[in-house]
Amino acid sequence: MLIAFNKPFDVLCQFTDRSTPPRLTLAGFGLPSGVYPAGRLDLDSEGLLLLTDDGRLAHRLTDPRYKQPKTYWVQVEGMPTDEQLRALGNGVLLKDGPTLPARVALLPAAPSLWPRDPPVRFRKTVPDAWLELTIHEGRNRQVRRMTAAVGLPTLRLVRCAVGGHRLQDLRPGQWREIAHRN
Repeated sequence: MLIAFNKPFDVLCQFTDRSTPPRLTLAGFGLPSGVYPAGRLDLDSEGLLLLTDDGRLAHRLTDPRYKQPKTYWVQVEGMPTDEQLRALGNGVLLKDGPTLPARVALLPAAPSLWPRDPPVRFRKTVPDAWLELTIHEGRNRQVRRMTAAVGLPTLRLVRCAVGGHRLQDLRPGQWREIAHRN
């Protein structure tokens, strides 16, 4: 079984939480029993999370050797320059080493998304822009660290695709079973 889930902002990417007070987890969304996340999204990131009950499939989706592309819509603070976009595309040097080259595009307009709760802080004097960024790695907070490294802090991060699987019209907290080949 393979499930596409639109993980809302501020939801933990696991089924239990031992912190006090407890945070929202995947357990509150009526997902089928026996499925587990194939990969992660940070608490403050949103969008496509794949869940499966198939260990081999989870391995193919998450193991860096398979280089599954992960595509994100990234709202950044500031207006990206050609140099910053080129740097993201070529790969940037992070504390844990250089990233692989990425595919990056400045979006002409914000993607059509649901409102975030709480909303991203708006400042009249600081412009923002949306990028579409595709990476083939999955380091901890990688996209946020990449944009920060080129001087474009991330304000909102939404994963819209993993491999050939897309978020499509799922609203936050909704899920659907998707077909896959073994």
